[in-house]
Amino acid sequence: MSPSTARLTSKGQLTIPKVVRESLNVSKGDAVIFEEKNGDIVLRKATAIDAAWAKGVQTTLNEWEDEIDDDL
Repeated sequence: MSPSTARLTSKGQLTIPKVVRESLNVSKGDAVIFEEKNGDIVLRKATAIDAAWAKGVQTTLNEWEDEIDDDL
């Protein structure tokens, strides 16, 4: 896929170019994820349960695994 460009609106919105939408297989209502990797921003389609999101949530939930919490 050739590089595509889009302009940011005054409200911070972008229109994802058609060729990119087709490549990602996304359409109206689909969620996408913007992620930084090595100084670049990567756009990808979000899955029903995104692995990166689940990993982030797991980190938060681990704090509840302490034995001290059983006494509270």
